[in-house]
Amino acid sequence: MSARFVAALDQGTTSTRCILFDHHGLPVASDQMEHTQVFPQAGWVEHDPDEIWENTRRVMAGALARADVTSDAVVALGITNQRETTLVWDRSSGKAIGNAIVWQDTRTAETCAALAAGSPIGSDRFLATTGLPLATYFSGPKARWLLDHTPGARHRAEAGELAFGTIDSWVLYNLTGGRAGGVHVTDPTNASRTLLMDLASLEWDAGVADAIGVPTSMLPRIASSSEVYGQVRGASAMAGVPVAGILGDQQAALFGQACLSPGETKNTYGTGQFVLMNTGTEIVRSANGLISTVAYRLGAAPPVYALEGSVAVSGSLVQWLRDNLQIIDSAPEVEPLAASVPDNGGAYIVPAFSGLFAPHWRPDARGVIAGLTRFVTKGHLARAALEAVAYQTRDVVEAMNSDSGVPLSSLKVDGGMVGNELLMQFQADVLDVPVIRPRVTETTALGAAYAAGLAVGFWSGPDDLRANWAEDTRWLPSMDAGERDRLVHGWHKALRRTLDWVE
Repeated sequence: MSARFVAALDQGTTSTRCILFDHHGLPVASDQMEHTQVFPQAGWVEHDPDEIWENTRRVMAGALARADVTSDAVVALGITNQRETTLVWDRSSGKAIGNAIVWQDTRTAETCAALAAGSPIGSDRFLATTGLPLATYFSGPKARWLLDHTPGARHRAEAGELAFGTIDSWVLYNLTGGRAGGVHVTDPTNASRTLLMDLASLEWDAGVADAIGVPTSMLPRIASSSEVYGQVRGASAMAGVPVAGILGDQQAALFGQACLSPGETKNTYGTGQFVLMNTGTEIVRSANGLISTVAYRLGAAPPVYALEGSVAVSGSLVQWLRDNLQIIDSAPEVEPLAASVPDNGGAYIVPAFSGLFAPHWRPDARGVIAGLTRFVTKGHLARAALEAVAYQTRDVVEAMNSDSGVPLSSLKVDGGMVGNELLMQFQADVLDVPVIRPRVTETTALGAAYAAGLAVGFWSGPDDLRANWAEDTRWLPSMDAGERDRLVHGWHKALRRTLDWVE
């Protein structure tokens, strides 16, 4: 029998990829295209939905071409996506009513503040139901903004003419036929990021949706993370392939890392960074600024939950050094530049470009560079940028340790920054636990492939996924405890300087 593969579409913040995986969970071919980042004004971040869909079609064809196979070799297709990014489209024409509002976008700050002011518990108004604080990060307020600022949109939404979706829903809708009969579905991992879903029932909460201002008639059906939703239709390179898995990108990475037992934890270093701990079938409520979220749901099985700490700026800080400060010409140059100095020279960067996410949730914060002297060079700034990524992880892990009552013993890592040896060693040092990189670092795409492959029987169950996971590199902490405490103390001083900037 000829080789068979599972395809994963990884629709991320800066690019769209398609990767083919074999039964061992190894990538055999991939294709990738970047898309435009649209910044209409300060604090606004948008994507063109049509560009994303066109890139999706192209990378599917590209991956097949690179593998030199046809769609007959693909048994299933999984989708993973930038989770909270929000768009609304016309059901009859299939056209979006405007650009997608990206998860980093902060234009809904006034809406969130007004919703918080309407409750005695403020930003925790919907926390008990949804697991989420009121924040610009999440999708519900973004959908309201689109309805309120697009002429005629609210009336059309209430009449059932418009559809809401996160990017997974948009891609699935178009893959399965678009306006000619596309499937309008999401999964619990994405629905749990909208501020509209009841975390216990995995159903839309009509009361919360009404309070936020989003008609439930425009919401997709919430299916599981692993089932056949439909087949790819139309003039696509993968026509006929069943679409059988959906996971939000960070949950997909958790799944791809085979963190399938309570307590297992991973951190993904991408545009932002996201620490997730599997908490099993129990919803663990955070007292320390973390999010309670759905990790995955396989078919009709009970949902598995997670604690999450979301950090807005990690890899994008290196992009800022490259594009705004222009102290490097390409992202890989940051490591040798940072390694050109023995320490940060007393400088700290706190990249609160869009406020601070977990565990602080301070939309009033803005970025600072602290501790500057004439001694500081661009090498120190490069090092301070990488160290900021590790400090932000530490803040989240400390909150997670407190909430779970089980101190972290090791951290699985993945994402674009895990090839940075200096960062990974510093991460182990400031956490004081081993940091472990797997052999396959494309765990986000792999998780989506696993969800789809399980649905069609390509993999028989979780034990197959655990057997596929293999360690590549392990970094052990080597920093003196006194030095670690001194550096972390400096970070916390710098972090306090970011607060109360936006009045």
